[in-house]
Amino acid sequence: MIEINNLTTIPLDENFLKKVAEEVLEKELEISKYRNIDLSIALVGQGRIRELNKKYRGKNRVTDVLAFPEREIGLGEIIICIREVKKNARRFSSDFKTELSRVLIHGILHLLGYNHEESEKMAKKMMEKQEYYLAKVLKS
Repeated sequence: MIEINNLTTIPLDENFLKKVAEEVLEKELEISKYRNIDLSIALVGQGRIRELNKKYRGKNRVTDVLAFPEREIGLGEIIICIREVKKNARRFSSDFKTELSRVLIHGILHLLGYNHEESEKMAKKMMEKQEYYLAKVLKS
């Protein structure tokens, strides 16, 4: 089950977020495993994500996405800062939907064990998968 908690005042298409998540999970996990996976997606403001980033990563700054694996009760939780996603879309000359998809895919890949900070090889593999899924969800 994919649960979305929008803790901001910014309205978002939750079905789109679920579709993006399902696309990645269906390809990355066996179908039988996927049906038993719980994923939580929380959409938060800049203050909240800064607090979480400081508490869990020791970085006192706003970030666009954080991923917290939780293997015993599900896949885990992804925290996305909507305002930071909007800022990144402008910075990278992208659109909001593309950037939101990118950070969600990035977070899911982290929950699945990919870690771009581990090695250059892993970073390359994660980036390739991220771009593959991004192209796939934006095409459909």
